[in-house]
Amino acid sequence: MNIKEFDRVQLSFKPMQVDDEKPKQQNLSRAIDRSANERTFLAWMRAAIALMAFGVVIIRLRVVQMPVHYRQAMGWKLGLIFSLIGWVTVLISTKHYFTVRHQIDHDTYNPPDAMVLFFSFAVGLLGIGVIYSILAVALGPSSFVIPD
Repeated sequence: MNIKEFDRVQLSFKPMQVDDEKPKQQNLSRAIDRSANERTFLAWMRAAIALMAFGVVIIRLRVVQMPVHYRQAMGWKLGLIFSLIGWVTVLISTKHYFTVRHQIDHDTYNPPDAMVLFFSFAVGLLGIGVIYSILAVALGPSSFVIPD
């Protein structure tokens, strides 16, 4: 067999294609989705820690302040509510993490609208509570914030 014949035989031979690309892409896609789920979980954990820390700060600020009227002493309640919502955030986000992980593994993931709406509503209510608390202290009879 001379070189021309060898080149002709070699050019007519097509290499076999292996359909091995799809499983690798699925595994890579699943790994990316799992990593995104973990990052989301960690973001919820940071939010929970911030809520609990803010609750402690509110309570500590109210303790340092001289009590003017005991009937207006609602700072500890607001701080407790912040801490409780932070704790509930830990529980719900942990359950959500494992639910999403299971859905990713079985290719049945659906975004959770209810959880986002719930936490938006809860944090919105907390914000209203903080604004009310600030205004109640600022507009109180012995307030140093707004002079007469």
